[in-house]
Amino acid sequence: MKVSENILETIGNTPLVRLNKITSMIDAQVLAKLEFFNPGASVKDRMAIKMVQDAEKSGLLKPGGTIVEGTSGNTGMGLALASIVKGYKLICVSTDKQSKEKFDVLRAMGAKVIVCPTNVSADDPKSYYSVSERIGKETPNSWYVNQYDNPSNAMAHYEQTGPEIWDQTDGKITHFVVGVGTGGTISGVAKFLKEKNPKIKIWGIDTFGSVFKKYHETGIYDKNEIYPYSTEGIGEDILPKNVDFGLIDFFEKVTDKDAALYTRKLAKQEGIFAGNSCGAAIKGLIQLKDRLSSNDVVVVLLHDSGSRYIGKIYNEDWMKSKNFI
Repeated sequence: MKVSENILETIGNTPLVRLNKITSMIDAQVLAKLEFFNPGASVKDRMAIKMVQDAEKSGLLKPGGTIVEGTSGNTGMGLALASIVKGYKLICVSTDKQSKEKFDVLRAMGAKVIVCPTNVSADDPKSYYSVSERIGKETPNSWYVNQYDNPSNAMAHYEQTGPEIWDQTDGKITHFVVGVGTGGTISGVAKFLKEKNPKIKIWGIDTFGSVFKKYHETGIYDKNEIYPYSTEGIGEDILPKNVDFGLIDFFEKVTDKDAALYTRKLAKQEGIFAGNSCGAAIKGLIQLKDRLSSNDVVVVLLHDSGSRYIGKIYNEDWMKSKNFI
């Protein structure tokens, strides 16, 4: 019988699907890597289980322990799956800008959720970075994951996601496009792909209010670039160790409005019910269409499912409240 022993064994090997309408103005072939086919409905399942496995091997995570992490929701879901199967407790610390659905799902999966204010600096004691680190130190027999700086994050994508994309495209991929948050996905995939073919271009999608693009282009961490934004899952006000800027060829910024509108277009034009950052990735790619030719094969990674954004991106009242429609 072809049977998975538990839900964790179903992570990975997600489909690659051709986009036919939403990117019709682009000469190149555009293929979408649909990461919401993972059991936790996002790409973060991959690195969550890898980080847990590596922490177990190193002795950082002990039997019956508590996992503590600052998460916008998707990493928390991956950690919840691992916690259920492996018998750990889970505390997720997040921000008040994240969708209600993300918190509801985490609680449904047995996690304790602590919500912190978004509009504070990263080093503020009330920030979700600071609170998650403090809880990790104060909780007995706990392990603070720290996905931003944990090398197992990028390694998961070097070992899994990158090889999958290479195999699925028969090595014909010329461009990889993905939204950048913790940096694990883009850096891990980029390292693998560039080892296979150094000519492959790696494009990161950023958002206005994030520091990535300016830092990549100037080497300057500019706090004036930081301001609140609504797009979930990409952009940062910090420089995570997992973002290997040397592997990334270009960053493109997308507005909150365009990210939301193109997320909705993905659903209506392609039947792909995807999350907020996925619309940003598609719009960012369209903004760069003049850099592409008919010979190019572009893979754009779509992070997560639209089910996490029912009350926001797919809600008419919320969209109107933001003046997006």
